[in-house]
Amino acid sequence: MSDLPALPPTVRSRRIAAVNGLTMHVLEAGFDAGPRPVVLLLHGFPELAYSWRKVLPALADAGFHAIAPDQRGYGRTTGWDGAYDGDLGSYHFFNLVRDQLALLSALGIQQVHAVVGHDFGSPVAAWCAVTRPDVFKSVALMSAPFGGVPSWPTESTAMPALSALHDQLAALTPPRLHYQRFYATREADADMRSGPQGLHAFLRAYYHVKSADWPGNRIDPLAAMTAAELAKLPEYYVMQADRGMAATVAPHMPSPQQVAACAWLPEAELAVYAGEFGRTGFQGGLQWYRSAGHPAHQAQLLLYAGRRIDVPACFIAGASDWGVYQRPGDFEAMQATACADLRGCHLVPGAGHWVQQEQPEALNRLLIEFLGSV
Repeated sequence: MSDLPALPPTVRSRRIAAVNGLTMHVLEAGFDAGPRPVVLLLHGFPELAYSWRKVLPALADAGFHAIAPDQRGYGRTTGWDGAYDGDLGSYHFFNLVRDQLALLSALGIQQVHAVVGHDFGSPVAAWCAVTRPDVFKSVALMSAPFGGVPSWPTESTAMPALSALHDQLAALTPPRLHYQRFYATREADADMRSGPQGLHAFLRAYYHVKSADWPGNRIDPLAAMTAAELAKLPEYYVMQADRGMAATVAPHMPSPQQVAACAWLPEAELAVYAGEFGRTGFQGGLQWYRSAGHPAHQAQLLLYAGRRIDVPACFIAGASDWGVYQRPGDFEAMQATACADLRGCHLVPGAGHWVQQEQPEALNRLLIEFLGSV
C-alpha cells in the first residue's frame, strides 16, 4: 500500500473476508515462494500489523511465510463492534483465538510453525498455544510474560486482582489509578484520541515514554502485588488519579531534536498510527482490557485450569521494558510453571516496550534462532 511507509516490495497488504465475522486486513511476506512454514504475528496496544514491518521481510528471508493481521478492533480490519456499550464478549480471549483460527482457515492453512505475540498480543498467542496446540506448534511471547492459566482460587494461593487494589491505590498520596482501570472507563478513548496536544503528539509521547529513549525506564522489579509496590511503576502504568493518559504522557514529549533522531519511529511512520487511530479511535483496543478485567470473562478461562503451554516457547522483551514486571510474579511463574518447554528468555539491550521496532535486528536474530530450534 502506497500510504504505508517502510513496507518493502516483498510485503503485501490485502483483506481476507469471512473471518469470524470480520474482513481482516493482513500484511504478508514470503507468500510467493511455494509452501512454507507459517509464522503468525499478533500486535498489541496501541499498535497495528504495521508494527511488524521490520520483522516480516526478515522472516521471509529466513524461509517462512509471515502473516501479520490487524486484530479485532484495530486498523483496516472491519466488522468489529467499536461501541463502548457494544458486544464486549466478542473481545474475550477465546474469541480472539477464534479470529486467528478463522483467518488460517480462510487462507487454507492447517497449522502454523509459530504464533508470536507482542504486548496484548502475547496473552492472545499464549491462549492460542494453550487451547489449540495442534494448530499453533510453538509460541514466542514478547514484552508481556504469561504467568499461567488461572487456577481455582484458594485463600492461600489467590493473587489479589487489580480491581481489589483499586481502593488502596486511590488512598495513596497522591491518589493513584492503574492504567487498565482507566482504560476501562468511558472517557479513555476520547482522552487519547482528542487530547489537547493532538493525536500525533499524544502517540509520539506515549511511544517515547515506554521506549529505551526515555531515561525513566530503569528497571527495579517490584517485590509484591501491593498498592505500595505498584506505585513505584512509572505513571504511564500507575497514573495520578486526576489525570488521563494524555495528560500523563504530555510532560514527557520528546524535543524536536529527539524526534528527529528517533530512527526507530520517524515522523512518517508515526503518521501511519495517527492516521489509523484517528479514523478508528482506540475503543476497539480498549475493549480488550475491559473484557480481560471482567469477572465473568475471567471465570470462563477456568475451563483450562491446570493446563500449561506444552509446545516449545520463548520470551523476548526489551531490557528497559517495565511491562515485563508490571505484574509481580508473572515473569518468574512463566519460567517456573506456565511453560513446559521454555527455550529462551531474552531481554534485549537498547530496547524498551517496542522491542520489534526499537531493536529489530536483535529481535529477528533471536526469533529466527527460536524458530530454527523447533
